This record gives sequence, C-alpha cells and structure tokens, in this order.
Amino acid sequence: MRCFFISIVLFLLSYPLAAQEHAFQNPEIPEEERIDQLISLLTLDEKINFLSTRPEVPRLGIRRHRIIEGLHGAALSGPANWAVKGQGEAPNTTFPQAYGLAQMWNPELLEQIAAHEAYECRYLTQSPKYLSGGLIVLAPNADIGRDVRWGRTEECYGEDAYLAGELTVAFVKGLQGDHPRYLKTASLMKHFLANSNENNRTINSSDFSERLFREYYSYPFYKGISEGGSRAYMAAYNKVNGIPATVHPMLKEITVNEWGQNGIIATDGGAFRLLVSAHKYYPNLEEAAVACIRSGITMFLDDYKEPLKKALEKGLLAESEIDQAIRGSLRVLLRLGWFDESDENPYAQIGIKDTIDPWTLPEAHQLARKATAQSVVLLKNEHNTLPLKTDLIDTIAVIGPVADLVVSDWYAGTPPYAVSALEGIRNAVGNDVTVLFAASNKADSATIAATKADAAIVCVGNHPLAYNLGWGVSYVPSDGKEDVDRQALTLEQEDLVKLVHQANPNTVMVLISSFPYAINWSKEHLPAIVHITQSSQELGNGLADVLFGKVSPAGRLVQSWPKSISDLLPMLEYDITKGSTYQYNTHPPLFPFGYGLSYTTFEYSNLHSSHQTVRDGDKVELTFQLSNTGSFGSDEVVQLYVRFPDSGVKRPRLALKAFQRIHVPAGQSKNVSLLLDTEDLKYWNSEAHSFVLEEGRIDFFIGGSSVDEQLKGKLKAK
Repeated sequence: MRCFFISIVLFLLSYPLAAQEHAFQNPEIPEEERIDQLISLLTLDEKINFLSTRPEVPRLGIRRHRIIEGLHGAALSGPANWAVKGQGEAPNTTFPQAYGLAQMWNPELLEQIAAHEAYECRYLTQSPKYLSGGLIVLAPNADIGRDVRWGRTEECYGEDAYLAGELTVAFVKGLQGDHPRYLKTASLMKHFLANSNENNRTINSSDFSERLFREYYSYPFYKGISEGGSRAYMAAYNKVNGIPATVHPMLKEITVNEWGQNGIIATDGGAFRLLVSAHKYYPNLEEAAVACIRSGITMFLDDYKEPLKKALEKGLLAESEIDQAIRGSLRVLLRLGWFDESDENPYAQIGIKDTIDPWTLPEAHQLARKATAQSVVLLKNEHNTLPLKTDLIDTIAVIGPVADLVVSDWYAGTPPYAVSALEGIRNAVGNDVTVLFAASNKADSATIAATKADAAIVCVGNHPLAYNLGWGVSYVPSDGKEDVDRQALTLEQEDLVKLVHQANPNTVMVLISSFPYAINWSKEHLPAIVHITQSSQELGNGLADVLFGKVSPAGRLVQSWPKSISDLLPMLEYDITKGSTYQYNTHPPLFPFGYGLSYTTFEYSNLHSSHQTVRDGDKVELTFQLSNTGSFGSDEVVQLYVRFPDSGVKRPRLALKAFQRIHVPAGQSKNVSLLLDTEDLKYWNSEAHSFVLEEGRIDFFIGGSSVDEQLKGKLKAK
C-alpha cells in the first residue's frame, strides 16, 4: 500500500511537467524563442494548417481555435446566424449596431461594451458547458463611411477619420484588456483598405492619393495598431490604386515595417481565389498563393491548402517562407494564452470558476439598455413635443412595420431576448395609457389608430438582413447590406408617415435604421424625429427611456445626412476632396455631422487656451465652462473643430480634433478641458514622406455639432 501511495504522489508531481514538456508551453521563456521551438516541432502539413482559421495540433496538446464575428456582441453563429451545429446555440448580449454605438460619442462606454463582449467570448470558449467560442474577434470595422450609400454603413463608425480612430482604439482596448502579457481576446480589424462600396467590390479599384491614404483611409487602422494595440487585421476585397488589397505592398511596407504590425494579416472570405477568378491578377492559384504569403498574409479565410502545397512542390515557395508567415498567428495565439496554463493569465478561469452565463446577468441587460439610450439621436423637437408626458396622455398609437420587430443584421449574434419599440413603450407607460398598434395602413388601420390617439409614434426604417431574399438582394432600393449598396436615399415608408401625420398632427417619427435617409418632408412637417439603429436586445426599452424623458438624448450623428442623392459624388469616387463628407462637401446637409438635440439647453463660456503659438510636439489645453441652463439633467457632447485658412495645400474646410461626452445636472456648471495635440494638426507631406506641421493660422471653435460655433479661437503654428 505504501509503495502504491508513493507511486500516486510521484505521478501527480510529474503531471505538470508532462503538461509543459515543450519549451513553447513555458511562459517564462521569451516569446520569440517559444515560437521558434514550436515551429521546429511542426510538420509541413501542420505549418500549412496554421495559416487557417482553425489550427490545431493534438499531438502537441494544441487545441483547435476559431475566429468569431463581434461588431456589437459576440456573434457566435457567424454571418446571418449560419450556425455550425453544436456551436451556435448559445445567446450573447447584443448591443446596437456599430453605427449606433458610434452615435454615443462615448469611447469610455464603448470600451466597456467591448470588454463585456470579450468576457462572453472567453466564457463561451472556456466553459465546459459550451467550449464553442473563439478568442480572435473580427472587430471593429475600421473602414470609414465616406458615402451613406455604402451597404455596410451599419458596421462603421462614421465618415470622420479622427472619430473613427478614437472609437476603434476604444473597442480594440476593450476586446484585448490591459494585461501586459495576455490578451482577453484578440481584435482583428476589418477591412484594410478603403472598402466602402459593395457592388462589384471584388473587381473595383479604390483610387486616391497618398495623402488621403495617410490622413483618411488608413488612419483608424493606424490608431488601432499603434495606440489600441491590435495585432490583427483583414485585407479588403477591392483593389487599391489598381492592386488587389490582398497582395498590396502596403501590407508589409507600411503596416509591418512602419507601424509594427507583427501578428495576423488575414484574407477576407474567398479573397484568395478571387485574385484569379475576379481580379484576374494571377494566371493560377499556385502563383496567387505565393503572392499572398510574400505580401504578408498569415491567415486564409478560404480554401488555400492544395494550391499552396503545389506551389511548394514546384519550388515556387520555400518552407522557410511558411515558417515566417505563421509566426504572426502564433504570436497572437501565444498572447491569448493558448499554449500555456500560466497562473498569470487573468482570463484563463473565465467560464471555469464562474458558471453563471454572463448574458443572463442584470448588469449585462443594463449595459445594453444604457448603450441603446445613449445612441439615440434627437433630430427634431418642435414645441417640446418630446418627452411625452404620460399624465397628459390617455392613448398612444404605435404604428409601423418595424414597431414590433428587433431585426438582427448580417453580423449580429443571437440575443437572449429582444424588446421591440412597441414592447418598450408598453413597458414605459404600464396600465396608465392605452397603446394601440397597427403595423401598416391596411384597411386604414394606421390612420384609424392615429385618429383615436393623443399622440402617434410611427416606427419606420430598413431591414438589415433580408436573409430570405438571398445574397446580394434587398427589399427596396434604399436598403443596403453586405454585397448590396443602396440605390436610393428616400424612405419608401415616408408615405405611411404622411398618412399618420394627417390623421394626428402630434406624430413622432422613430427612424430605426442602419444609415441616413433623405427625409426632407418629415423634417419640414413633423414635430419630432428620433433616430436609433437596429438590433439591440434593449432597443425598445432604450428608446422608451428617451421618448418618455427618463433619459435626455445626447446621441450625435456620425455622418452628414444629405438632402438628396444628387448632392453626392459618384459612388466609386474615392477622392473625397472633390466634395465628399462634411470636410469637403459644400451642399447644405439635411442634418450635419455631429448633430443631435437635447431636452435641455447648454451655455458655453470662459474659454482659455494654454497656448497662442504652437510648435511640433505641443499639446494645447482648451478649458471652458459648460452650463446646463435648462430643466433636464443631460449629457452634452462637446466638439472641437479646426480650420486652416493660411494653408498652402488643400486641407479640409472643417475637421474634428477633440470631443467629450459630459453629464451636467440641470442648473449646474462644469469645467471642461479638451486637449488639442499638434500631431492632429499635421498634414501628410508626400515629398518628405512624413506628417508635417504647416506654419500659419489655425482657427478653431467648440460647440455641440459641426455647425454650432459656441466658442471661437485662433492659434499660430510655427
């Protein structure tokens, strides 16, 4: 018995050593040495498999991994809920679309949302109940929404590079956490580069100058890598200045050599084979595979193995080049803790020690509701129509085709529950107010309901999925989604709004949509309009919080809303300096960039600047007093814009350079400080191949939108 006991003890003592029998499993060894040792142990087939999205080496104890979508929640079941059997049953906390999250103008809250999403990803990956998540998250979408017709506008953070950069950094940091060694999840940004049209994206070329590359299109990616710490991104389908992004020299020359990107560079789904079939850039797949590896691709979202093996057999590619290519993915997996079981990894026990599904927790529901309410933009509020006062209303009519729907988009997960606008309104008014509902005006049902009501809330908007119609098809010309750009900006459902307003002048439009509309009639005739995006599980409650005054709205637009499609450049004109975005378009917008109303009023005063003259490296502190002069406690989004009147090169007529969302109680004031970094005042000098601070006058103003010049000042750059 004593010998048996000693044998058991010796076995238990030896088990940890057996679990870490290889150097690559030892977190105390330098990272690059661990990677060298792992590569030395791999067969050629295993190396090739590490270029896939689901690498595994069972004989070395390396478990299979997977990537997942995550633009506004952990989309475990993939695009359009194409669930893999056994891997898509778990729900996940679902927030507003990325476009709506941007409308919060709140990087701090956005980081919290991404951190919660990352927690759920870890939980699903590590919990014995599921073991079905993934720790490489395809988010955020750092593409810029230069044109409101882009079908994937719902995925972006708007038309401004500075705003998109700040929000990209926030989301990346939330996903990855703040541990010096381990990542909570790995943020894989999409889609590098200039991918803001869908129709014919697999053959089109996005053409623009080096300045626009540096100052505009690549800027959010640069910030995501240099400041956010992302070490993964996806190359786009399109060409950039005639070269497919998948094999463009910019991947290595700029992102790797200049920015320090040393992790994953992935193809988009199917993009490898499109190099031959669509772009016709190579005569065969073997040569395309070689070009991908040599251009910097480290992960294929495609069927690549046979062409790559043939290229190796023909001597077109050396095994050492495969060794170099897989290092990027190995670095990311190593930082995720996928190769060790170190006690230093603070994320390793998520889903193991905690066994309560995080999407069931009240704090998850509250976070989704808070984000939803903060994303609401009040576009019009004539005669203080909103907030609605339930003590003055006996009956409300809720009308419209999206009033009783919460629709997932292409990259949404499966919410644990979903509260529609109709349900949220019913929750808000309780039994004190009668709520009538009509989805349409069939048999005059909408106008009859509106006539009977003290107030009508008409809910209209797009359908972000249109899944049952198939790929590349939307219900109406104004709809858009992946592979479908919008062909119209007018809202087909505006006729319903007209009928409801005719029946009841006290009509509030709730536009539930993934992008802007040219709602000229509604702006002119309706007393109140609010915008909210699709897909949040708390859509109805967050909306009702605003409609009934529990929350004063402070969301802001992240794109200019045009009056007409004729105010836009051709869809494939990527040179925005010709008249695109608020920075260069001179047509008066229907609603301007950064715009959004509140239930209160704010006064800006006492501006002070730490500098009058600025030099390279300076940071200017601008301080002022913000006073809530109304009767509602409310957030305000203060925004700083600059102009360059003395510029000798073409600069934006207006450019956002700082912002902050601040809560001020009714009747109170707060001192606000905005920091203007001279790095953000530079332009890209192609001759010097660097950013340069141009000498001359810099005008600036601070206010609540891009057209709200509350406080003005000047600086001199030397």
